[in-house]
Amino acid sequence: MSWRAALLRALQQRLINPIVRFAWDVKLPIPGDALLETTGRRTGRLRYTPVCDGMDGDIFWLVAQRGRRADWVRNLEADPRVRVKTGGGRSARWRTGTAHIVDDDDPRERQRYIARSSLARRLCVSTSEAVATSPLTVRIELDQP
Repeated sequence: MSWRAALLRALQQRLINPIVRFAWDVKLPIPGDALLETTGRRTGRLRYTPVCDGMDGDIFWLVAQRGRRADWVRNLEADPRVRVKTGGGRSARWRTGTAHIVDDDDPRERQRYIARSSLARRLCVSTSEAVATSPLTVRIELDQP
């Protein structure tokens, strides 16, 4: 990993993600963002990861910038049952679903697809692309509400 990629990754994990999680906690999420809840593969504790909002009907698309090295990807490989939170303020809600890694999907094209739907999503995707080292597509089939 180059020094630039390491710096961007540290910045995202130590500064950006905590701010985004705090925004969700105070019910002021950043437009274009969502929150992913996985179960820790070793601890069994719930883990929350800010992600770009990839809601598309009853499917939620994600692109893991670090591929299978991302902790949240390892968690969902161990337990594919997840929840995603989208929306803002009083309209924010959790949806449960089952995650699947889609090895034969083009993650760069998937990012373009997610970004097409709104400016907020486009900003989220462009920010996350900066730290991409080995992107991988994840599809979450959401349960019926």
